Amino acid sequence: MEREKKTIKIETALARLEEIVRQLESEQLSLEESLNLFEEGVKLADQIQKRLTEAQLRVKRVLESAEGFKLEDLGM
Repeated sequence: MEREKKTIKIETALARLEEIVRQLESEQLSLEESLNLFEEGVKLADQIQKRLTEAQLRVKRVLESAEGFKLEDLGM
């Protein structure tokens, strides 16, 4: 199951997170529905952050292996 969560496309996760925010802002939800959406949103945000960190590390490794690039110039 954890593997399935990791393979979610970041674009899909961001779109769902935006939808969750819209629903929460609508104020037409019960407390339980709001809490469930909030929990889902926090999990999605965590997954997105992990994917972005992985991407950043991948870019860093590529740049480190390339000649002539200085990571300091890119703020990494």
